Amino acid sequence: MTVDNEIETVYRQLLAAWNKRDAHAMAALFTERGNTVCFDGSQVDGRVAIEASMAQIFADHVTATYVAKVREVRMLSPDVALLRAVIGMVKPGTAELNPAVNAIQSLVAVRQHGMWCVELFQNTPAQFHGRPELASQLTEELRQLIPA
Repeated sequence: MTVDNEIETVYRQLLAAWNKRDAHAMAALFTERGNTVCFDGSQVDGRVAIEASMAQIFADHVTATYVAKVREVRMLSPDVALLRAVIGMVKPGTAELNPAVNAIQSLVAVRQHGMWCVELFQNTPAQFHGRPELASQLTEELRQLIPA
């Protein structure tokens, strides 16, 4: 497996944990002092706080399922990588994408003790203010990823 595949695997595991509503599995992918910047701009610092925050989200909300397309994996050093992706969210109980929550995601992974872990995960709304054609293009691209 190439390093790019290893980084993408960690990212896919993070999304799979979200999709399963598994706060512990999500948090376990982060370094001890890892950070996440949520869709609303909330910042959560540290694996323990990330798990608690995700558990609260899953307890309070019926969350949508991620579909994602990785745009790039770039090595910043032998032990640090950047992954950039676009995501859509499929409404619970449907196969329908909710374009209002399309997002751009960035993940910084670090290799610790031979394993890749998430140091930073950021989820930014893909609003494309004043450029509705870009929002529509992204929505259509993401719709292609929804399983039949």
